[in-house]
Amino acid sequence: MRSARTLQKLALTVSRRSLHHHHHHHHHQSSVGIIGAPFSKGQPRGGVEEGPDLIRAAGLLQKLQEQGCAVKDYGNLAFEEVVDDEPVSGVKRVRAVGSANQKLSEAVCAVKKDGHTSVMLGGDHSLAIGSIHGHSAAVGELSVVWVDAHSDINTPLTSPTGNIHGQPMSFLLHELHSKIPVLPNFSWIKPCVSAKDLVYIGLRDVDPGEHYILKLLGVKVFSMSEVDQLGVAKVMEETCDYLSAKVKKPIHLSYDIDAIDPSVTPATGTPVVGGLTYREGVYITEHLCQTGLLSGVDMVEVNPLRAQTERDVQSTVNTAVDLLLGCFGRLREGNHASDYRLPEP
Repeated sequence: MRSARTLQKLALTVSRRSLHHHHHHHHHQSSVGIIGAPFSKGQPRGGVEEGPDLIRAAGLLQKLQEQGCAVKDYGNLAFEEVVDDEPVSGVKRVRAVGSANQKLSEAVCAVKKDGHTSVMLGGDHSLAIGSIHGHSAAVGELSVVWVDAHSDINTPLTSPTGNIHGQPMSFLLHELHSKIPVLPNFSWIKPCVSAKDLVYIGLRDVDPGEHYILKLLGVKVFSMSEVDQLGVAKVMEETCDYLSAKVKKPIHLSYDIDAIDPSVTPATGTPVVGGLTYREGVYITEHLCQTGLLSGVDMVEVNPLRAQTERDVQSTVNTAVDLLLGCFGRLREGNHASDYRLPEP
């Protein structure tokens, strides 16, 4: 008797789970195109160019395949050395950043045209310029979810450092186009994101000029204060409601590993205390996956040279991998193939 009831229960959970899968457009047959961008010149610290190969070495491709994704690895882009890259309007290494992003933009566009969800492994966050530009060139208007301790929306003229990894969003927004000076190797960039299609999550270190811009443009921001106040589930619900209020656009997720608290991901260039927990970080990816709209992802700012110990490096890299797995259907409740059948005795 008991075994019959157990089987009945099991049958119920099985059907409920498979329903659960169909209900949330789980793209289990989603195909992923990976591009490595080993580039560090959007900021001053070496080491971040090792990110792509470290993330691969932690088993990203195999793990994606194991959860039912088709994966194509396009390898690492090769960026040519730029000589005499003197600052322009206070902006550092501008020629190298401009040309690297042009190359990346073309590569991401090609990955999208091949029919994949693009995954750009960085490298520093200046690479979001090329990644988002190329994504938009292939599919049209995008929503952008930017998960980061920093808003990276300084213009070249508001930036206190001149490092372009703190500026990428300013080059991409239609509304800031008139505030961007002419820079060498940047003339190819056409702004492609509207302020109303941008959502920030995890902010906790925002410069005064950036804060002014966010308020001026009415950008939707969930700083760590809002994450604390609302909880991550409500933040994600509001994010998706906000983005799908008008037309459902493809989503580009730009994930800076420093969004997560440095107790979990210490190997990064600009850590800020008080970040997202591992669980909150993963929840964000699970929720975006379940929209069925995720179309491109960046995972940036993993820098092994900023870690104290090998364990710090591993914790940072493994978290980056887990965040990416969450983007492509891994659920903490477990997963099974839709054609799974219990073996008969």
